[in-house]
Amino acid sequence: MPLSTRSALVVAVAGILATYILSLLAFRRRSRGLPYPPGPTPSRVFENLFDLPINHSWLTYDKWHRAYGDVVHIKVFGTSLIIVGSMKAASEFFDKRAKIYSDRPRAPMIHELMGLGEWSVANMNYGNVWRKHRRTFTNYFRENTVSKYHPVLVKETHAMLKRFLKTPEDFLGIVRLAFAAEIMDVTYGLPVNDLDNEYVTIAETAASLVSQAAVPGAFVVDLFPILKHVPSWFPGAGFKRKAKVWRALNDVMRTKPFIAAKTAWENGSGSPCVAASMLDELPDGEQRGVEEEVAMNASAVAYAGGTDTTVSAVTSFIMAMAMDPSIQAKAREELDRIVGTSRLPDYNDRAFLPYINAICKESMRWQPVTPLGGARAACQDDVWNGYFIPKDAIVIGNVWSILRDPVAYPEPDQFKPERFLKDGQLDPQVRDPSTAAFGFGRRICPGRYFSDASLYIVVASVLTAFTIEPPVDGNGKPLKMSPDMTGGAISHPVPFKCIIKPRSEQMAELIRDIYIEI
Repeated sequence: MPLSTRSALVVAVAGILATYILSLLAFRRRSRGLPYPPGPTPSRVFENLFDLPINHSWLTYDKWHRAYGDVVHIKVFGTSLIIVGSMKAASEFFDKRAKIYSDRPRAPMIHELMGLGEWSVANMNYGNVWRKHRRTFTNYFRENTVSKYHPVLVKETHAMLKRFLKTPEDFLGIVRLAFAAEIMDVTYGLPVNDLDNEYVTIAETAASLVSQAAVPGAFVVDLFPILKHVPSWFPGAGFKRKAKVWRALNDVMRTKPFIAAKTAWENGSGSPCVAASMLDELPDGEQRGVEEEVAMNASAVAYAGGTDTTVSAVTSFIMAMAMDPSIQAKAREELDRIVGTSRLPDYNDRAFLPYINAICKESMRWQPVTPLGGARAACQDDVWNGYFIPKDAIVIGNVWSILRDPVAYPEPDQFKPERFLKDGQLDPQVRDPSTAAFGFGRRICPGRYFSDASLYIVVASVLTAFTIEPPVDGNGKPLKMSPDMTGGAISHPVPFKCIIKPRSEQMAELIRDIYIEI
């Protein structure tokens, strides 16, 4: 080997070693010699790459939580991933240290290539633009505001009961239609009468794609952001071609129904709705265009979120009832005593229906809609319980582990509404699943009160009017059911079968008559 080549090689190796040593020293200064939280042992070359789960990752994280403790650390391609698996730790990270853990990690696929980071309050980076969008959304979905939407929720729930009478075997589609119709009515004042409606198709497709893209590590560009710059025709750049199509679809979802609602508002033919109220309150002058864009974005978040999340909770409720029909007997005893059999329940009954409320809480807890919540990014170095959390670490609150805590919820795999009751009333000592089911801290779901109201009226109405049983085999013997759930950022029950039938002919007539009166 020529001397010059050997010299160059020595210089290169020395440079690499010097860089490594300097980075190590810099890390030790930042961490003050403190260790990362415990977790699976990384390899020297690939770190924890092959430990990183892709499908149903919350189940793997839950195993780590039980093996390593409340907070678990892994590292992939130099990025730390922190999994928070207990309510106590989640409160310390996301509530007490909200200034550090309220940002979103960089996710080039969903935030940049698909564009959701530009308009979706759920995906925006923490800051003034996020605050503006969240405040606009929250103004219309506060706890004391949601009651104005009760008539719509009751109307669509009654329509759902009517459809159950006609085609009970299509209950999954009927539930989807009910929630699509109510959110389109509330948000845009637009009617929806079937699942072939273009707005429903757009929203459901967009929600499914976002759920896929939001899973950490699902796309290689999220691990290597520099790949976002490769041309779409380049081998292996299929993610860019997908992102282009998905971005266009999300843009249609964001703009088309808002424009329809705005047109109706301008010509005086529209129905009262969130979009119309936002338009009424827009200022005149130079800022009107900017404010209208915010209103359109906030409306789209309600539209997208409302067509997917509560559907999952209600479907899990139906699955749980089919798996254990004995729960329905207890619910019907309460409903018959408080509501009677000559009408359907309404929101005035809610305070007197503790068992129904317990079923709603258990429906949120048993199979969490968002089992991983939403990933956060540490905006600065931090220390927790003697462990070092580096700046830019991705921090995940494992909702699944928190809602399956066997201390807070004994026999967590079982659907047991009784866990929330004491002496026949809701027990305030039992942790409410909403403390985790809707996320944490400053980024807790702003639509949670609307979702809760939707879930209650459906649970109470369905249990008043129908019985739900497991499917049967050719001999009429009940088939065993299991709670199989899909992966993705939003988890749904895998499609299943059950038998839904009216409690009596009297109840069937009541449903028909009440629906006709609406």
